[in-house]
Amino acid sequence: MSIYVGNLSYEVTEADLTAVFAEYGSVQRVHLPVDRETGRKRGFGFVEMNTEAEEDAAIEALDGAEWMDRDIKVNKAKPRENKGPSGGGGGGRRGGGGGFSRGY
Repeated sequence: MSIYVGNLSYEVTEADLTAVFAEYGSVQRVHLPVDRETGRKRGFGFVEMNTEAEEDAAIEALDGAEWMDRDIKVNKAKPRENKGPSGGGGGGRRGGGGGFSRGY
């Protein structure tokens, strides 16, 4: 299982999250997603802990807590929805050019 941590400062590091969650148990993994285009952190992350009891204790203690001048949201991560291939989908041609600029 994994814990979702939202409303994070863009300055937070994996080491910062590890230190905070380590107060509630053994942290196995921390992941801070970044925007593909800008490389900037997206303001949320995921923490995996050793046991569900440790995760529950961390969620109970940290959900709604103020950290780095923000009220963070901490809860069980939901399984990722399978939305199929990325890229917007929709199919069909739009505007006769398929949405691509041909540079003419």
